[in-house]
Amino acid sequence: MTTAQTPSLRLEEFLLLPETKPASEFIDSQIYQKPMPQGKHSRLQLKFCNAVNQVAETPKVALAFPELRCTFGGRSIVPDATVFVWERIPFEADGEVPNVFKIYPDWTVEILSPDQRATKVISNILHSLRHGTQLGWLIAPEDRLILAFIPGQQPIELTDDDALPIPKFLKLDLTVEQVFGWLKVAQ
Repeated sequence: MTTAQTPSLRLEEFLLLPETKPASEFIDSQIYQKPMPQGKHSRLQLKFCNAVNQVAETPKVALAFPELRCTFGGRSIVPDATVFVWERIPFEADGEVPNVFKIYPDWTVEILSPDQRATKVISNILHSLRHGTQLGWLIAPEDRLILAFIPGQQPIELTDDDALPIPKFLKLDLTVEQVFGWLKVAQ
């Protein structure tokens, strides 16, 4: 993430600014622009959201979103993927998904880009956990490992055929090997 060279803002002022590409986040009165997603990042993000939505959307258990701005606890962040339990999604009166989510996700996933600082990403995961998120993953494609963050526990380092922790509301079995297997595409 890079810091924008702007004076300190209030959250309300930040939310009035136009969106940037890639997305900018508001953390501790500063604006940080996320790095542009690259191939591995994009593929993992897509496959993760598809895997969750395949088992959770039709039975109305949860929904996964890529790059969804979540504003809560004094921050406005854009995790690489978020999952929300169905009952917590602030649907509009007509049943459509809203544009604005002023709530924490139930599950947050960050995919580390080669030029991204892990500390900023981990800070956002920890912020989410402090505000009610049940699970956070930090996926590190270059290292082929996933760190799982569970409230009240030390991070868990997972590799190879380790089973990944999944929130209790979701029936999904994944291993680290399966997640990184998503990077291979039949040719």
